[in-house]
Amino acid sequence: MSKTKRRQMTDQELRDSRLIFYKEDIQQIDSTLREFLARSKSKAALLVDKDGHLITQEGSTEKTDTDTIAALVAGCFAATREMARILGEDEFTALFHQGRKDNLQLSLVGTRTILGVLFDDTTTIGMVRLYAAETGRKLTSLFRKINGRPPAAAGTAPEIGAGFSQAAADTLENVFGE
Repeated sequence: MSKTKRRQMTDQELRDSRLIFYKEDIQQIDSTLREFLARSKSKAALLVDKDGHLITQEGSTEKTDTDTIAALVAGCFAATREMARILGEDEFTALFHQGRKDNLQLSLVGTRTILGVLFDDTTTIGMVRLYAAETGRKLTSLFRKINGRPPAAAGTAPEIGAGFSQAAADTLENVFGE
């Protein structure tokens, strides 16, 4: 059984390649999403990373498989990104899906996240787009602060890279190893 020596990623490399949020970050994001829901009269808001992982959610989502929706939202944006490229655009930043009862507005927030908004006929697409754009700007500003903070500013949290890469490699070895 041969183990390949893997280079352990540094804390900064992990921060640059992944979205890293601490508890206080999620609390600020959730507060921003709750404010958005109140102003736009929407049912729910999901913040999804471009890899399809649900970061957080607010509003009425108890009857919705939000993890599956998150993955599909990211897939939808990936397909649309390719269409945009073919049409000579860098990327489309907003998508709208209209249903009989519910609608879904998707907006790119920053470069790595998507805001998904579920709403019905108690509000309008115009209201949702207006407040989603405002919320997107607030979240983008918050993300800049989060990404710009030095690792020590996160409080007592250990460095992300400390043991993370090795633990992940060991788990993969246990699952797929010989």
